[in-house]
Amino acid sequence: MDRAKREKLKSKGWKTTTVGEFLELSADEERLIDLRLALSDAIKLQRQKANLTQEGLAKLLRSSQSRVAKMEAGDPSVTFDLLIKSLFKVGIDRRKLSKIIAA
Repeated sequence: MDRAKREKLKSKGWKTTTVGEFLELSADEERLIDLRLALSDAIKLQRQKANLTQEGLAKLLRSSQSRVAKMEAGDPSVTFDLLIKSLFKVGIDRRKLSKIIAA
């Protein structure tokens, strides 16, 4: 949200906050969510670069299209282990993975 809009809302009595503050997340919880989303975004990007459909990636992973959709959406039911294995399967190496994590 831009500064002008934030000031306008504040002048009308509204309070703006971050998602983390609103949900009362700890800093560690926020970092985990950010990491999950970064990994999920990377899977989708790499899948598209490889010209794979979700179904095609699912076959490579011996999984289902709906599971791939959940991975790409950052669904909390998907483990970090599966996200990382999937990235390796679509061609991300350790160095690229470390850049995703560091970003």
